[in-house]
Amino acid sequence: MSDTKPDLGRFGSFSRGVTPQQAKEIEALGYGAVWVGGSPPAELDWVEPILEQTTTLKVATGIVNIWTAAAGPVAESFHRIEAAYPGRFILGIGVGHPEAHQQYQKPIDALTTYLDKLDEYGVPKGSRVVAALGPKVLTLSARRSAGAHPYLTTPEHTAQARALIGPEAFLAPEHKAVLTTDPEQARAVGRKALDIYLNLQNYLNSWKRLGFTDADVARPGSDRLVDAVVAYGTREAIAARLTEHLDAGADHVPVQVLTSPDKLVPALAELAGPLGL
Repeated sequence: MSDTKPDLGRFGSFSRGVTPQQAKEIEALGYGAVWVGGSPPAELDWVEPILEQTTTLKVATGIVNIWTAAAGPVAESFHRIEAAYPGRFILGIGVGHPEAHQQYQKPIDALTTYLDKLDEYGVPKGSRVVAALGPKVLTLSARRSAGAHPYLTTPEHTAQARALIGPEAFLAPEHKAVLTTDPEQARAVGRKALDIYLNLQNYLNSWKRLGFTDADVARPGSDRLVDAVVAYGTREAIAARLTEHLDAGADHVPVQVLTSPDKLVPALAELAGPLGL
């Protein structure tokens, strides 16, 4: 892949895991990529089976944690995947959370060192993205990778990020969705998904920069916060909310449907039409 902006289509699927068969069905629905979260090990041996079962679908990590997966082995995995399936794998990396890693240092310093190593090991700038929330890491993502993969943000954040990183950088903000028109049910599901993040300072800081108050981000999270980061309602209302990111400057929106793994593809199928896929 060259250092030009990646083309992953307008929408993708974000999940903690996806089988090759699910990926094949997601591709058939018109989604351009599957993003797999959960800090996978450096071997990334689950990527090729997905690419083998699909033809144009891209696979992205959301994200490889720089503390738990060293740059050398990750680069080896990248080159192995790239050789077999050129241009279909995007390496998403991130610093994780200071609460989870004793060796945590300033994100900007840790990421810079890791990106230096990826350069040394020949991983192209245009084939990698950085998990970024704050201005410093967003700027770094545009300078040292294809661009940014923000998580748990809003279209307002997307607009701010686009203004900061410029038009040439890739921007792929994740957004959660619950397929229900019942606000209380949606918020209950949303709060369960948000719970761990309400203890993580980088997300709290990001939300406060967007204007949320201490009360909003205190557990279990205010209705205002949940409604901002979890789309729900009719399929058309959810699609409209997700599309707000594109209108704000995103290139691609990984959609994380909050449902059980066996219901992932049916839920994405329900959204495909309203999303224009």
